[in-house]
Order: sequence, then structure tokens, then C-alpha cells
Amino acid sequence: MTSALLSFSIIFFYLCKMKDLQLTDFLPTSKKEAELRGWDTLDVILFSGDAYVDHPSFGAAVIGRLLEAEGLKVAIVPQPNWRDDLRDFKKLGKPNLFFAISAGSMDSMVNHYTANKRRRSNDAYTAGGIAGQRPDYATITYSNILKKLYPDVPIVIGGIEASLRRFTHYDYWQDKLMHSILIDSHADLMTYGMGEQPTRAIVRALKNGIPFSQLTNIPQTSYVCNFSDFVTDTNDVVLYSHEECCKDKIKQAKNFKLIEEDSNRIFSQRLVQKVGDKMVIVNPKYETMSSEELDQSYEFPYTRVPHLRYKGKIIPAYEMIKFSINLHRGCFGGCSFCTISAHQGKQIVSRTKDSVLREIKLVSQLPDFKGYLSDLGGPSANMYQLGGKNKSICQKCVRPSCLHPRVCKNLCTDLSPLLDLYQSVDHLSYIKKSFIGSGVRYDILLHESDNEKENRSHRIYTEELIKNHVSGRLKVAPEHTSDQVLYMMRKPSFELFHKFKEIFEKINQKNQLNQQIIPYFISSHPGCLLADMAELAVETKSLNFQLEQVQDFTPTPMTLSTEMYYTGLDPYTLKPIKTAKTQNEKLEQRKFFFWYLPENRNEITKLLKRINRNDLINKLFARNDRNKKFRKN
Repeated sequence: MTSALLSFSIIFFYLCKMKDLQLTDFLPTSKKEAELRGWDTLDVILFSGDAYVDHPSFGAAVIGRLLEAEGLKVAIVPQPNWRDDLRDFKKLGKPNLFFAISAGSMDSMVNHYTANKRRRSNDAYTAGGIAGQRPDYATITYSNILKKLYPDVPIVIGGIEASLRRFTHYDYWQDKLMHSILIDSHADLMTYGMGEQPTRAIVRALKNGIPFSQLTNIPQTSYVCNFSDFVTDTNDVVLYSHEECCKDKIKQAKNFKLIEEDSNRIFSQRLVQKVGDKMVIVNPKYETMSSEELDQSYEFPYTRVPHLRYKGKIIPAYEMIKFSINLHRGCFGGCSFCTISAHQGKQIVSRTKDSVLREIKLVSQLPDFKGYLSDLGGPSANMYQLGGKNKSICQKCVRPSCLHPRVCKNLCTDLSPLLDLYQSVDHLSYIKKSFIGSGVRYDILLHESDNEKENRSHRIYTEELIKNHVSGRLKVAPEHTSDQVLYMMRKPSFELFHKFKEIFEKINQKNQLNQQIIPYFISSHPGCLLADMAELAVETKSLNFQLEQVQDFTPTPMTLSTEMYYTGLDPYTLKPIKTAKTQNEKLEQRKFFFWYLPENRNEITKLLKRINRNDLINKLFARNDRNKKFRKN
């Protein structure tokens, strides 16, 4: 079936079924649902830490539909109960091929705990937003249960939790280095990064009669073997062992540099790490998907709604994205604290315009759609179809960021394709307005290249964005005001935020708009001291901001910031970095976000005196500011 005919059939299916969905329109979640399809056995059973939302923004649905497209009988067990007699793990029996496991769309520990290590009271990926429907370290817990129940059935783990814990990594919640998740989960194979390509390769190899135990050469997978059986290759990148890293933080820092540089290559290498008498082997990744391959992931026959088992219940994460459209994957920003490039890749892969327009047609058929798209975006809203001009240069590059410390001269920043897409969407009769809800990289918009066509596209895009695509509030992420801290974050100088804010306000005034710019900030990032936070408070006060969109830095696996936090070193220079580590130190920094609250004034005054910054006390608490109005952001 041709791509165009397939797309038409999907739209026809969707329009017919939307008003009268049946259980058989979803992947089965129970034995009864499998029997409704006439299945008495299953090929793959997928366990997920999230509720089952049959939508391309939810990984379990994507992988489930991909397996279905490969001709397999697949079921999903969403949020199995691990506390009782384990009936959820037994109800579907053994699969013919393998069990697949994902902790969900977030690392389960980030999902469960705040930066202060307090248990969260809700879970956006659970029906009703109820917390506690998945275990801590969900991948490990699910895998160990299944391995005990069915020791002869292979287990494949994937998703962001597994992907970012594939090597020795620092775990903030236990405050220690942990093994590769393959060791602790006892899984047989891992897919890392975005899972379509390796999952498809696994299935096709098994269909061709290759035993599971021989699936050792599939790109973008990882497995464990006995050290005595390991055969090295001259191209292997050999990391320091887990035990060496536990004894020496410098070795852990050096490992991270090798891992990050390799993940940023277009053609990566095999990385290996010894753990006790085992060897963790991480095969090279696939090349970046083509646009046509990415389109396929969005054009499986999703129902685009939560499973009928959740009828009458709200799944907050779904409510946030049900009227949004994702345009691309990947991010070349390389922010120190972010995992997007580590998981999705540094290279951008964008969907075709036709695929985007087809999805918008489907969204418009949702019963409560009123004509407004909440987001036309991606990991960064304005990276659609951007990338290297000379691909041969990109193939040699290991830079973690194409934007830091300065925009790469080889980077094409022409926003014309994105402007064309916006125009095509807004000409659709059933679309009243399309908004940009994803974060915008203003350093791209303000970049002056040698190419006047690119520069003109930046100016046109900025005006188009602010004039026509802001739903009252535009989100941007300067993250800090200190250039020193921003350099550690791999973010641009705060001067660029000032410039962008000035442009934002001019365009608003020109078009008689009353819109706000919403800046996001982080406290306690490695290299950030109390004085930096005090100056952030003074700087944002001068801009008439009362900050609300803020967060305390949370160390998460496989980010540069986390390695700096744990080791106290910059992995690229091995120079020491001061970091707020205790809960009290982190809370002291966080208080400066809320300097305007009366209950914080005395404490902040004491802190400023302690660090000999009495000069900032009057700047924050001048009497003539008492009646001044500040904008909440």
C-alpha cells in the first residue's frame, strides 16, 4: 500500500471510528480484549509505567503500533500492580517472542520526587492524576518480576529511564553511582534513544529465525555478556569500569565526556564498560531517521485518545497535548541540564508538511476541538528543518551544542520552511488559530549569520510568532542572569534576553497586543552561588518580574550538569566547580526567586549580609518599591 493511500485509509478509519470507538480499536490490555480480536496467544506483551493513551506522543503506543504494523499480536499492560499477587504480570501469560518494558514517558524517580526529594502528590501520566501507580525504578521492578515469573522469556527494556541509565550513572535519590540498568534489571536487551529503528530490527531478525541470544549486533541496542566471553574490537571505546568510577570521580567525569561526545556523532562507536565479571556492550546508534521514516510513527492507526478503561477520568498529560502537533525530534541546543539530545539526538529530523497537515485534520475531528491548536512545536519550537549546511563537517563534529558558546557557522538557521508550514496550517478552514506552546530559542532568532536570507527569515518569524501565535504568554528559557552560570548551562548571555524582550514589547505595542513574556529560571545549578541568585533577583526585579516559572536544579542521569554536581568537576576541563548540594543550600538559593514575599525578607537580608552583599539589600527592598506593580511570570 502506498504512503498516500495508507494515510487516506488511516484518516477514513479515524473519521468512522471517532464517535463510536470499540475495545478492538485499541491494542488489547487484557485477555478478554485479546480474545475479542480472536487471539489465543500474543507475540509481544508491553508493560508500561504510564496509563495507555493511544496517541503518537506516548512511547508505549508508538512501539505497540509499530509492532502491530510488523504483523505481530501485541498487548499493553499499563501500570501493572506490583504490590499484590502480581496478577497483572500473569494475566496474559507468556508471549511468543519477548516482553517489552518501559517506565513511561519520564524517569520514574523524576516522576515521583521533587528536587528536594519530597514525594510528588500527583502524576500527570496516570488517570485522575493519582500518584503512586508505578514503583520507584519502574524498569528494574517490572523486569525483575517478569524474570522471576518467566525466566525463559527474553525481556527488552527501553524508554527514557532505561536509555539514560545505560552506563554507570549518578542517582540523585540514592546519592550514589548505580550500575548500568541492564545489570540491575537482568533484562536481556535494551533499546536506547528513540526506539522505532532498533525495535523493528529486533522483530525482523526474530522473524528471520535468528535466536534471541544472537541479537548482539543490532544498532542502538545494549546487552550484557560475561567478561570471559567478551571479544574486543579495535574501534571500541573502552570506558573505565563501574568499580573504578566508584573509587575515582575523575574517571567518572572522563567517562561522561566520552559518552556525550559519542552520542553527538552522526556515526557513533561501540562503547563497552566492565561491571564486576560482566561487560556492558552498547552498540553504535542508527543514523538519524529520514522525514519519511518519522512520518510513519505518526501515521499508525491511533485512536488518539486514552483507552476506554479510563472513561470519565482525566489524564493530565494527554489533556496538555491532545490539540498539539509535534513537528520534529532532536535538539542541537545541548543545554547542560537537558536530556533531549542524549535521548532524541542532536540532529534534527523533521516531519514532512503533508504528514503534519494530515495529523491536524485528525485532531480537528476530536469531538471537543474548537479550532485552536495549542502548540505547533517540538523539543524547541523553532528548530524545524534546521541543521548543518555541509553534512561532511557535521560527520566529524562532536560539539554538544550547535549554539554554544557561539552559533556554528555551518548551521543553517533559515526559518522559511517553518513559516511556510505556519501559513499552510493557518489557511485551513477548520483552524481558527495555531499557537506555539513549546519553548522558543531566541538565540536563533537574534543570530546574525552571513546569509541575509536567513537573517530576514529570523525577523519575519519573530514578528509572525509574536503577532499571530502567542496565546497571551510566550515561554522562553533564559534559565539564569549570570553569564558565568549560563556558560556552565551552555546557554546564551542574558543580554540576548534583554534584546528579545525589547523586540517582543515593540511588536506588541505596534500591534496593540497585551501579551506577556514568561521566562523560566533554575536555581542551584552547578557553578551557581548565593551571590548569583541574589543578582538574579535584582535583575528580574528591574524587569518588573515576580517569578513563578522556576525550578530547583534536579540531577538526572546522563546530563553534564549531573556529572558536575556529583563529581564537583567540569568533565571537559576537570576544573573544580562549586555547587549547592545540601537541602538547606538549595532552599537558600530558591528563596531569591521569591524575594517579594514578605515572609522571605528577613531571611534574604541575613543571607545577603552573610555573603557581604549589603549593596543588594536596598536594591531589593527599597521603600519606594512598596507600591510598584510587578508582573507575575
